Parts: sequence; structure tokens; C-alpha cells
Amino acid sequence: MEPIPKKGTPERQRLIEAHKACMDSMKGVAGNSVLLCETPGDTTVVTGGVHADPVLKRVLLRMRGESPKGKLIVICTKVEAEWRIARLSGIRGVPPEFVGDKVYTDEQEIQHDIFLMRLDELSDSYGFPEDYHEGWKRKDDNWPIT
Repeated sequence: MEPIPKKGTPERQRLIEAHKACMDSMKGVAGNSVLLCETPGDTTVVTGGVHADPVLKRVLLRMRGESPKGKLIVICTKVEAEWRIARLSGIRGVPPEFVGDKVYTDEQEIQHDIFLMRLDELSDSYGFPEDYHEGWKRKDDNWPIT
């Protein structure tokens, strides 16, 4: 397995720029996909993104496979108008906590900010086989104590 590009390297900067370009090209499209559209807001012709960039795809798959404990998520605070970043507790029944006070009015902008935050939090070797654990298959299953 290849490591996640280190801070300050040209590969990491290229990865950030590729993600930002994808998010900008998806403005006006409902939901979130990391695709580079030929015409911004029109997914008829896709010219890049996770389908064309194996490093970006690998990093996003590792981020999405992250343990729920401490994972950053998007919470919609006003339907289709406002969003905020929150962090999961990793314990069922315990609500997520907001991270900072920033309120976003653009779905793609918040996705890019979460991408940057996750990228900074992950170690270079995150997702390697030695980090594997059975997660939800464990007997304690992260249930709160009652």
C-alpha cells in the first residue's frame, strides 16, 4: 500500500487542488460527488475526479472507512440553506458535537473543508493492514452503558 501524501509535498498539494476543482465543478448539483465536470454544474460530461485520479480515490476511500469515533460529518441546520461541521462521538445514542462556529451556505465548500481537516488528522500510514480492527463485529459494539 502507498502512504497518504505527506504535508508540504507537491503530491499532497496536487491532491488538495484536484479535490477543490471537483467541488467547484459540482456547485449546483444536488448531493456530493468528487467528480470534475466539463461544464460546472452539469454532470453530463465528467472529465476527472475519483474516476481519473487513483491517489484521490485511495485517500477518499480511507477517509470514508474511518472509524465513527471522532469522524467529521456534515449536519444540515437549515434545509438546503445552512450546514455545519460536527464530530461523531462513536457511541450510539450520543449526539455529535459541532466543530467551531462557522456556518456554511454552500454544500461543496463544507465538503472541501472537511476533506482538508481529515487530511490533516490522518497519519501517512492510515488504512494500512496493521491498523485493522473488527469494528462493529466486536462484542462491546459501542453501546452506551445504561
